[in-house]
Amino acid sequence: MNKNIQSTLQLLRFHFSFFLMPVYWFAVSQVKNINWMNALLVFVILHLLVYPASNGYNSYMDRDTTPVGGIQNPMQPAKLLFYTTLFMDAAALLLSFTISPIFSIGIFFYILASRAYSYRKIRLKKYPVIGYLIVIIFQGAVTFFLVYQGTSSNLSLQIPVLALIASSLLIGGFYPLTQIYQHKEDYEDGVITISYKLGYKGTFIFTGIVYALAFVTLGWYFYLKAAIFKFIILQIFMLPIIVYFFNWFAKVLKSNSEANFKNTMRMNVIASVFTNLAFITLLILKFI
Repeated sequence: MNKNIQSTLQLLRFHFSFFLMPVYWFAVSQVKNINWMNALLVFVILHLLVYPASNGYNSYMDRDTTPVGGIQNPMQPAKLLFYTTLFMDAAALLLSFTISPIFSIGIFFYILASRAYSYRKIRLKKYPVIGYLIVIIFQGAVTFFLVYQGTSSNLSLQIPVLALIASSLLIGGFYPLTQIYQHKEDYEDGVITISYKLGYKGTFIFTGIVYALAFVTLGWYFYLKAAIFKFIILQIFMLPIIVYFFNWFAKVLKSNSEANFKNTMRMNVIASVFTNLAFITLLILKFI
């Protein structure tokens, strides 16, 4: 395979879409009447176009030489990667118009935010608080809004506010942990992440607090829906995540070297697998 094509496919990081998938399943599981054709199209737009294009553009700007986003040995980006991300974003926008004008506008702003996050002359990612807020708002609340609106049969705009907040908090409790092994590399590139500002111990404490807030919000949301049984199901699926989190935290307290790429990827996989399964289970329960 041509080296440029190989590096482009690697740096699009299609597998990383799996880590962002829980918000999609959460939103679909809460839609009363689902348009399944739109649900499939929304899935494709987000997970096969928008997210990979965002990953690829970020890699094109960063030109990482150390592990990043699920890739232990990233290849150097070629110009082909840049043009591929433009094509994928254009395709995502065109397909979005077949769902609804509001959905397409949301996708447009998601792409703009993603570009502003990585683009060297703006580079929102170098600001710890602003960068963090951009990520959790767009990968959380905005994505939930778009999926809910785009997959509902009547293109409903009556989006549950508590679910929007919970989605951002779930991302907010996950994202800093993905930065914890890159402190040195990010700093040398002029990027001050929220994880860097918090430090190793602070990152775990902060994410633990945000995750707790996420589950308080989810508990209140399902309580108001008289569906506390569904919240209990979520808690059961989250147990392996909590166990690994505290076990990893204990190791990091003994040695900062445990805040490495390998342990971070394990956390990502465990959190994504069980969160996806939790929300898919809620979706299945709608039809039982």
